[in-house]
Amino acid sequence: MTQKKNSSISQNHYSDDELIKSFPGFTNQYTTVNGINLHYVDGGSGTPPGGTPPGGTPLGGTPLICLPGWPQTWYSYHPIARELAEKYRVIIVDIRGMGSSEMPDTGYDKKTMAMDILGLVQQLGFTKVHIMGHDIGGMVAMSFAFNYPEFTEKLIVLDGAHPSDGMMQMPLIPPAGTFNAKMDANMPYAWWMGFNQVKELPEKILEGRFHYLLDWLFEYVMIDGSKMSDFEREVYASVYNEADRIRTSNAWYQTFTQDIADAKTYQQLEMPVLGVGSNVSYNYMKMGLPYVAKDVNVVGILDSGHYMFEEQPGQVIDAVFEFLK
Repeated sequence: MTQKKNSSISQNHYSDDELIKSFPGFTNQYTTVNGINLHYVDGGSGTPPGGTPPGGTPLGGTPLICLPGWPQTWYSYHPIARELAEKYRVIIVDIRGMGSSEMPDTGYDKKTMAMDILGLVQQLGFTKVHIMGHDIGGMVAMSFAFNYPEFTEKLIVLDGAHPSDGMMQMPLIPPAGTFNAKMDANMPYAWWMGFNQVKELPEKILEGRFHYLLDWLFEYVMIDGSKMSDFEREVYASVYNEADRIRTSNAWYQTFTQDIADAKTYQQLEMPVLGVGSNVSYNYMKMGLPYVAKDVNVVGILDSGHYMFEEQPGQVIDAVFEFLK
């Protein structure tokens, strides 16, 4: 496999090599698919020691592809990865522009990013996968299911449905009394959706000081911000402090208009779909997902904010296992 890493990340104690030590049974892998280099971690049921090489066939059941969101990396799955791996071959991917994966100039529409995941799935020799995504990762996971239903056994989206016209109704100015220390579940104000549309300026403002945004964001969108540890915050800051990483992560947002146009061409999903919503997103997912999926169940983790893996990992695992069994 191609062993290509981001050097500034790999030379500190927040590197993939250091972080994987807290993932018993998982290995770091680096490979090239769809013309870009991707990093992923591989472990769990049916995976031989040292991981399964491209073309290998898992000995366990249907593999589970896991996609993280903004502003995190593959490491965001650490609260739930080991338990998921007790039953499934788990592949956690740094999506295009994330973590130690490549940062090309283009290709951040969710259809192209889904093609990246298809390339990895095919390279690993899988004919069917379960696919699970949080936040931006949920958007990519849904795009994968829309575009490659023949490869999708079941789909799980957590606080991150595919972009749709509904995004155009998001307020530029928050209604009076709704923009406080914690996100208002009835009138959420996600100002970064607009801020991340701006090209070149965010990286000038945030390079080397991304922790200010991280700390504010986690406190705002989580019920209990202390569940995101200082170490986790440093892991993500070490990645997103780089101007190029700010550029590429914002590019996930800057393609929303293309994603919305693509969504209008898709057929309704026929595979089983699970939506998992936090205190803010549950009602929106419950209303929206039935329009795009025929066989859908939406569960709410209402005692958690957006970062459910950290706030309520047990409830996430229970919902996933119940759905996949």
